[in-house]
Amino acid sequence: MLTLPPIVTPRAFERLAEIGAAAQGKALRVAVEGGGCSGFQYEIDLDEPKEDDLILEGAGEKVLIDSVSLPFLASATIDFSEELIGARFVINNPNASSSCGCGTSFSI
Repeated sequence: MLTLPPIVTPRAFERLAEIGAAAQGKALRVAVEGGGCSGFQYEIDLDEPKEDDLILEGAGEKVLIDSVSLPFLASATIDFSEELIGARFVINNPNASSSCGCGTSFSI
């Protein structure tokens, strides 16, 4: 079965460029960990690439997905959202069967 990698929107890459991630030698790491009120939660941080990472590139910036998180993020979209309540990186994950109200945890 073919697993499609996540997609990173131009808006997310633009935000990484605004904060100067590549200039700091960093990239956006998106990982899935156990926990949160729905069973899994997203961990989003600036980090350096590791050997087993999938590296998605655009606008001179990089997004990293580790090999353990990749199946949970197959076909997901990584975006950046600016709303009245704040600005943040968001994941639209078609694999998630439900999510919590805050949007940071999900179940499969």
